[in-house]
Amino acid sequence: MERVPVGFYFDYVCPFCYVASHRLRRITREYPVAVCYRFVEIHPDNPVTGRPLSELGYPPAQWARMQAALEQMVAEEGLPLAERSFTTNTRQALLLARRALQQRPGRFLALHDALFHAFFAERRNIGDPAVLTALAAEHGVADLLPEADDPAALAGLLEDVEMAQTVGLTGVPTLQVGERVFPGAVSTETLVAALATYTEEGGD
Repeated sequence: MERVPVGFYFDYVCPFCYVASHRLRRITREYPVAVCYRFVEIHPDNPVTGRPLSELGYPPAQWARMQAALEQMVAEEGLPLAERSFTTNTRQALLLARRALQQRPGRFLALHDALFHAFFAERRNIGDPAVLTALAAEHGVADLLPEADDPAALAGLLEDVEMAQTVGLTGVPTLQVGERVFPGAVSTETLVAALATYTEEGGD
């Protein structure tokens, strides 16, 4: 059976990407899907030492709504979520994961899940080179750690950003099924329906 192409645009410090990734993983176990991971750095100005969430500038009412929605989602998915107080720079984490996907694909998914888990369940700063080095070693990709200013690696991230602009992405997470774009942590039911539509229409 032909696999349905699904693009996944995400960053490792986005909590809704954490949820969306979990939902997508479940979909891939049940349906013939070919996922194209797109690595999008959403806060390039964040320091690797971390940045208080309060500095992101969300109005209190909007932040409260976002947190309530997130808590409901993680509860429904059974995902661990530690109390968060900071965000961080993810450039090297994205570069590492992208390189692992390209050069050691058999190790990518475990590393991918571990980066989300480390940040959201364990409150580890995945922008810290020591933390990232330890995670890379745990997953057998320590030799793939790139320099933050590696021109070839950065060009890869730029490709993903350019692709995001092509599909009109306004934020992460965003999923693309064929030519249809779904912003946000859409439900599993929505994804399944999109896959079925794509298959019934013979692709789009």
